[in-house]
Amino acid sequence: MSLGKRKDYVAFSVKDRHVSAKWYESVLGFQTIYHADEAGWSELQTKTAGVTIGLGEHSKPAPGNCVPVFGISNLDSARQKLERAKVIFDGETGVVEGMVKTATFYDPDGNALMLAEDLTGTG
Repeated sequence: MSLGKRKDYVAFSVKDRHVSAKWYESVLGFQTIYHADEAGWSELQTKTAGVTIGLGEHSKPAPGNCVPVFGISNLDSARQKLERAKVIFDGETGVVEGMVKTATFYDPDGNALMLAEDLTGTG
Protein backbone atom coordinates (compact mmCIF):
# COMPACT_ATOMS: atom_id res chain seq x y z
CA MET A 1 0.00 0.00 0.00
CA SER A 2 1.38 3.38 -0.97
CA LEU A 3 0.57 6.51 0.98
CA GLY A 4 2.03 8.79 -1.66
CA LYS A 5 5.20 10.82 -1.67
CA ARG A 6 7.20 10.80 1.53
CA LYS A 7 7.50 14.06 3.40
CA ASP A 8 8.92 14.40 6.89
CA TYR A 9 7.71 17.00 9.38
CA VAL A 10 9.10 18.30 12.64
CA ALA A 11 6.49 20.21 14.63
CA PHE A 12 7.15 22.82 17.31
CA SER A 13 4.83 24.66 19.69
CA VAL A 14 5.43 28.42 19.55
CA LYS A 15 3.86 31.59 20.98
CA ASP A 16 3.69 33.51 17.69
CA ARG A 17 4.05 31.61 14.39
CA HIS A 18 4.79 34.70 12.35
CA VAL A 19 7.60 35.83 14.67
CA SER A 20 9.01 32.30 14.83
CA ALA A 21 8.83 31.88 11.04
CA LYS A 22 10.81 35.10 10.59
CA TRP A 23 13.44 33.79 13.02
CA TYR A 24 13.76 30.48 11.14
CA GLU A 25 14.01 32.40 7.84
CA SER A 26 16.59 34.97 8.95
CA VAL A 27 18.72 32.76 11.19
CA LEU A 28 18.56 29.34 9.50
CA GLY A 29 17.66 30.34 5.95
CA PHE A 30 14.42 28.32 5.85
CA GLN A 31 11.54 29.48 3.63
CA THR A 32 7.95 29.94 4.73
CA ILE A 33 5.64 27.73 2.67
CA TYR A 34 2.40 29.11 4.14
CA HIS A 35 0.61 30.46 7.20
CA ALA A 36 -2.82 28.94 7.95
CA ASP A 37 -3.99 31.62 10.36
CA GLU A 38 -7.43 30.08 10.84
CA ALA A 39 -5.77 26.83 11.97
CA GLY A 40 -2.93 28.36 14.01
CA TRP A 41 -0.39 26.54 11.83
CA SER A 42 2.58 27.53 9.63
CA GLU A 43 5.04 25.47 7.60
CA LEU A 44 8.60 26.17 6.54
CA GLN A 45 10.85 24.35 4.09
CA THR A 46 14.20 23.42 5.63
CA LYS A 47 17.41 23.13 3.64
CA THR A 48 16.92 19.34 3.71
CA ALA A 49 14.83 18.08 0.80
CA GLY A 50 11.54 16.61 1.98
CA VAL A 51 11.82 17.90 5.56
CA THR A 52 9.36 20.57 6.66
CA ILE A 53 9.08 22.44 9.98
CA GLY A 54 5.55 22.90 11.29
CA LEU A 55 4.80 25.68 13.79
CA GLY A 56 1.69 25.24 15.94
CA GLU A 57 0.61 28.31 17.86
CA HIS A 58 -0.08 27.88 21.59
CA SER A 59 -0.58 30.48 24.32
CA LYS A 60 1.88 28.66 26.62
CA PRO A 61 4.15 26.51 24.46
CA ALA A 62 6.07 23.81 26.29
CA PRO A 63 9.21 22.74 24.44
CA GLY A 64 9.44 18.96 24.26
CA ASN A 65 12.23 16.46 24.01
CA CYS A 66 12.31 16.39 20.20
CA VAL A 67 15.68 17.56 18.90
CA PRO A 68 15.92 17.78 15.11
CA VAL A 69 19.48 17.28 13.90
CA PHE A 70 20.68 19.04 10.76
CA GLY A 71 23.79 17.74 9.01
CA ILE A 72 26.24 20.47 8.08
CA SER A 73 29.64 20.47 6.38
CA ASN A 74 31.34 23.11 8.59
CA LEU A 75 29.90 23.29 12.09
CA ASP A 76 32.41 25.83 13.42
CA SER A 77 31.58 28.34 10.71
CA ALA A 78 27.83 27.81 11.10
CA ARG A 79 28.06 28.18 14.88
CA GLN A 80 29.96 31.47 14.57
CA LYS A 81 27.30 32.81 12.21
CA LEU A 82 24.49 31.78 14.58
CA GLU A 83 26.29 33.24 17.60
CA ARG A 84 26.62 36.56 15.73
CA ALA A 85 22.82 36.40 15.33
CA LYS A 86 22.56 36.07 19.16
CA VAL A 87 21.42 32.44 19.03
CA ILE A 88 21.86 30.71 22.40
CA PHE A 89 23.83 27.44 22.47
CA ASP A 90 23.75 24.72 25.10
CA GLY A 91 27.42 24.74 26.04
CA GLU A 92 30.46 24.06 23.94
CA THR A 93 30.60 22.08 20.71
CA GLY A 94 30.87 18.36 21.42
CA VAL A 95 33.35 16.24 19.50
CA VAL A 96 33.63 12.48 19.22
CA GLU A 97 36.96 12.18 17.38
CA GLY A 98 36.70 10.44 14.03
CA MET A 99 32.91 10.32 14.31
CA VAL A 100 30.90 13.52 14.78
CA LYS A 101 30.92 17.12 15.98
CA THR A 102 27.66 18.47 17.46
CA ALA A 103 26.25 21.71 18.86
CA THR A 104 22.78 22.20 20.35
CA PHE A 105 21.05 25.58 20.16
CA TYR A 106 17.60 27.02 20.87
CA ASP A 107 14.93 28.87 18.95
CA PRO A 108 13.19 31.86 20.61
CA ASP A 109 10.56 29.55 22.19
CA GLY A 110 13.17 27.27 23.81
CA ASN A 111 12.94 24.40 21.32
CA ALA A 112 16.27 22.61 20.95
CA LEU A 113 17.87 22.04 17.54
CA MET A 114 21.23 20.46 16.78
CA LEU A 115 23.90 20.86 14.13
CA ALA A 116 26.05 17.83 13.34
CA GLU A 117 29.20 17.56 11.23
CA ASP A 118 30.24 14.10 10.04
CA LEU A 119 33.90 13.45 10.90
CA THR A 120 34.08 9.90 9.53
CA GLY A 121 35.15 11.01 6.08
CA THR A 122 32.40 8.86 4.55
CA GLY A 123 29.42 11.15 4.74
